[in-house]
Amino acid sequence: MLNKIPKILSPDIVKTLMEMGHGDTLLLADANYPAQTYGKRVVRADGLKIPELLSAILELMPIDDYVEKPVKLMSPVEGDREPIIWEKYKSLISAEDINYLERFDFYKASKECHVIIQTGETAVYGNIMLTKAIIN
Repeated sequence: MLNKIPKILSPDIVKTLMEMGHGDTLLLADANYPAQTYGKRVVRADGLKIPELLSAILELMPIDDYVEKPVKLMSPVEGDREPIIWEKYKSLISAEDINYLERFDFYKASKECHVIIQTGETAVYGNIMLTKAIIN
């Protein structure tokens, strides 16, 4: 164990965050996301919910402020309501930093992620993609 690293983060997740560079993206995927289909690298975080994992990751990894919308969410299909879980995300990340992608555009973007962290999150539309900033 180390000090100042949130205990919710596994050694694999910390290692992955350390390996990422400026502009690399990671996807915190819900339990239903086809991570093995779209991810070139998948780290499992079974049993963890995305809001708590997101909060812990943000303690170590800044969000890129050199791009207009460094956070991506999957837009709900027509007729679906805005997911309740997004309120938790917006309490951690500025709503101005969020880009909403159509479902298949989101899948396409996830192919380019440095890593997909597959969680145990069961909230519909719980997936969130983050772009890493420069570490000062």
